[in-house]
Amino acid sequence: MDMKFKWQNILILLGLFIAVILLIDFNRRMEELGRLDTKLKSVRAEGTAIMQTQEVLLTKVAYATSDGAVETWVHGNGWTRDGEKPIALVSSSGSVTPTPEPQVIPQMESLPNWRIWWELFFGGN
Repeated sequence: MDMKFKWQNILILLGLFIAVILLIDFNRRMEELGRLDTKLKSVRAEGTAIMQTQEVLLTKVAYATSDGAVETWVHGNGWTRDGEKPIALVSSSGSVTPTPEPQVIPQMESLPNWRIWWELFFGGN
């Protein structure tokens, strides 16, 4: 009976030891979760800021490629006066740049494997 009591104590101590180890591991994992959650919030905020910057830049590009931006630039640099409309010069039909012809690159015929080995060992054409 005395031996049984010792085994029970050993099992209880072993169970408590395992519970403490699991509790320490759980605490470590919770700290890691908190750190990763903070990092996720930071990355999301950075992503939102980047998307907002992209929207602003796209708006600026859209304005810069518009006719209004060209007129503002022309008037701002003194190239026209108020009420004047700038004109765009179009090249005459005689000075059209020709479209280059694509070059055809001849393809070499592929040889079967046995033919490649034959020529490697015995020479060929």
